Amino acid sequence: MAYDYEYFKKAVFDLTKINLNAYKEKQMKRRIDTLISKHRIVGYENYVQLLKTDKAKFEEFVNYLTINVSEFYRNPSQWDVMDRDVIPELIRKFGKSLKVWSAACSTGDEPYSLVMALSRHLPLNQIKIFATDLDKQVIEKAKIGLYTEKSIASVPADLKKKYFTKVGPSWQISNEIKSRVEFKEHNLLKDTYPTAYHMIVCRNVLIYFTEEAKDEVFVKFQQSLAKGGILFIGSTEQIINYKEIGLERKNSFFYEKV
Repeated sequence: MAYDYEYFKKAVFDLTKINLNAYKEKQMKRRIDTLISKHRIVGYENYVQLLKTDKAKFEEFVNYLTINVSEFYRNPSQWDVMDRDVIPELIRKFGKSLKVWSAACSTGDEPYSLVMALSRHLPLNQIKIFATDLDKQVIEKAKIGLYTEKSIASVPADLKKKYFTKVGPSWQISNEIKSRVEFKEHNLLKDTYPTAYHMIVCRNVLIYFTEEAKDEVFVKFQQSLAKGGILFIGSTEQIINYKEIGLERKNSFFYEKV
């Protein structure tokens, strides 16, 4: 029997609980086929057997499947809006104990950027970020907190000087910043969402999802926000039906729950 991509999607879900139907098929299939051919394996069935028996190959697959392109202060002009308008308004509305969720946080660049952005307005010991990702391996990388020169290029100079230390060719983020973030595995397409958040940040991840999956996630984010809370999305994304799902557009990439 020829095992096709439909079989493979089901096998992957059984193994990982990652639903490949929620991703744009052409892009995802191309990524997977490239990985399979790299290992000189013929057919999806043989690759599934390898994933079941080889832990390192299994972890490589999950890591490859999840999109891990990230950097600190990505699109700096949007972080300027966050610093100038969004954070002061959230503090006015909700006080200094802000509940902030960095969803699909990848290697930690975004939640650590959030801690630094908030540190301009609040003492560090009052800042707590909840950060989640599907991929256990990237969460481990995030906890280590070692970054390339390129990934921290947009960090404001004073914050870079204050919170990063050069280690060989890399940069280590300080424990002061790391200690303000709690990391947890979470699947946006399957797991229960936390509630009553004042700000949710999820950027440049949903572009890989189908329209149906994307709509479902945006609705759940809206439900996860406190009234008046803010959803911050990526520059590659937009929420077409934001009014229908109970959001108001505050700025190009910031939406408020009404």
